[in-house]
Amino acid sequence: MTKLNDLYANYGQSPWIDNLRRDWLQDGTLKKYIADGVRGLTSNPSIFAKTIGESSAYDSDIAASTEADPEKVFEKLAVADVRGACDLLAQVHDSSKEEFASGSRRYLDGFVSLEVSPRLAHDTEGTISAAKRLFGEVDRRNVMIKIPATKEGLPAIRAVLGAGINVNVTLIFSVERYNDVITAWRDGISDAYDAGHDFGGIASVASFFVSRVDVAVDALLPEGDLRRGTTANAQAAAAYELYRGRVQEEKIKELLLEGSQVQRPLWASTSTKNPSYDDLLYVDRLVADETVNTMPDKTLADALDHGNFSTSYLLNDETCDATAALLEKLSPDVDLAKVSKQLELEGVASFAKAYDELLATVSSKMPALN
Repeated sequence: MTKLNDLYANYGQSPWIDNLRRDWLQDGTLKKYIADGVRGLTSNPSIFAKTIGESSAYDSDIAASTEADPEKVFEKLAVADVRGACDLLAQVHDSSKEEFASGSRRYLDGFVSLEVSPRLAHDTEGTISAAKRLFGEVDRRNVMIKIPATKEGLPAIRAVLGAGINVNVTLIFSVERYNDVITAWRDGISDAYDAGHDFGGIASVASFFVSRVDVAVDALLPEGDLRRGTTANAQAAAAYELYRGRVQEEKIKELLLEGSQVQRPLWASTSTKNPSYDDLLYVDRLVADETVNTMPDKTLADALDHGNFSTSYLLNDETCDATAALLEKLSPDVDLAKVSKQLELEGVASFAKAYDELLATVSSKMPALN
């Protein structure tokens, strides 16, 4: 049993990989990751910008396309890759259906995430339309559509879930916004139930971004301050406590009894940005039942090699409470609400910039435009 298999079997956390490359689909790399225990995959505009820009694997498809719009060309490339990854993870998805049906797990697994255009981050109706279109184009039950947790994204999350579509809510930077996301999920699943959808098959995760929080907060604290490197995991602990509390609410308990899945917290941005910190600071310390950790290649390799999951802060109430309580020690030096708002703005802007660079790269490889 690999460490990743142990993470799922004995700790209840699903390890996903935060990367997607066409050559991985062709040369067996993703298949090997799945054999090692990877149970899902996430992608985003930055990932696609890097892989399409650095690889020639897409050049022939771009050159052969009859589309004149670089965005439509990219979407076809992305849909093909996501569909291929979904097929490779289908066995994981199918086995998770058996666990869900037996009651041993309260969720399905084996998903691949595809994000709506970052240009739609503040466009509710545009997001809903794009989510439905991308879900239909991929045409796989184990695809998740990523929607950002902006204020405009919240009603889109509810509407898309209500239409029977799996949703990965991305760019969550605060416990307060995460609370709004849980409400949007609850209401969306309730809408799906009322509309007669097979709502037991509708999956969702809430992607709480981790390491970027420490980068931002550490910059506001003096050198050598003992609070440095603690805020991100403290927020995650508080988020996990919120999750455990809210799934006990009467309305959510009713949905679960009717056959709904839970919406799992997902820890994203889990590579350590500060080289002086433990390389698995946002992996080993955030292991918990009914959660996901999506890791970039290097972090995943480190977890496979020397993960020590028993050191998690979230494994018992005492250490989880103590970790979450560290947030109270930030004031008055750090306004966490202000930091979270800035991180959301920067996150949306970063993905939009990557998306623009991606489309520019696609354009440069389109013969009709050159």
